[in-house]
Amino acid sequence: MSLDTIIEFKDASIYQNENLVLKDVNFSMEKGELAYLIGKVGSGKTSLIKTINAEIPLLSGEASVAGFDLRKLKTKQIPFLRRKMGIVFQDFQLLTDRNVHDNLMFVLKATGWKNPGEIEQRITDVLNKVDLPNKGYKMTHQLSGGEQQRVAIARALLNDPEIILADEPTGNLDPEGSAEIMGLLMEIKSNGRAIIMATHNHTLLKKFPSRTLKCDKDQLIEIDQHEEIDFASLMEE
Repeated sequence: MSLDTIIEFKDASIYQNENLVLKDVNFSMEKGELAYLIGKVGSGKTSLIKTINAEIPLLSGEASVAGFDLRKLKTKQIPFLRRKMGIVFQDFQLLTDRNVHDNLMFVLKATGWKNPGEIEQRITDVLNKVDLPNKGYKMTHQLSGGEQQRVAIARALLNDPEIILADEPTGNLDPEGSAEIMGLLMEIKSNGRAIIMATHNHTLLKKFPSRTLKCDKDQLIEIDQHEEIDFASLMEE
């Protein structure tokens, strides 16, 4: 494993509620790499993401994520692992009873930030990174879907994670909003973070080509990027 390897699975089996969903999982990711995760509904994409963030325990095989051994991970270590990663959901999962600034402040305080000046500076920094410098006072319902997802990405960046896990981050966005979010994720990747993105949007895969992993028939398969790929057939339900 190289110094830049941030995720590595060896001969791992992924279970969901005691049901085997993926077996013989072998893959690794480097810092600054983006990998798409594709496959039919129920093929194991979300289960793999939940295993990486220790929401689902790894029962078989080996895996290392951000320096943590998933097989030996103790419950008290899980919060420290999760601070190494940011998670972006399809449905944004913003708090609707407070504005953008207070959504971000809530996460910082929940993860141990106490200095008011440092909290304000960090909120300013992440909103600038997602190109929403003047939206802190806005309530979430006042934002477009694309803007809400930008806030969700800003939230994922708050603790300067090494890994971004994005589960269908463009699923609720129109093509223009989807392209904007992908451009932002590509920029985040270029700053050295590893990104795993589960998606059904084959248009984005063509427009923003990157490494592609497919969950299919209990297996995680790497798609050869140099082949002509019929993405629509790969993802059909």
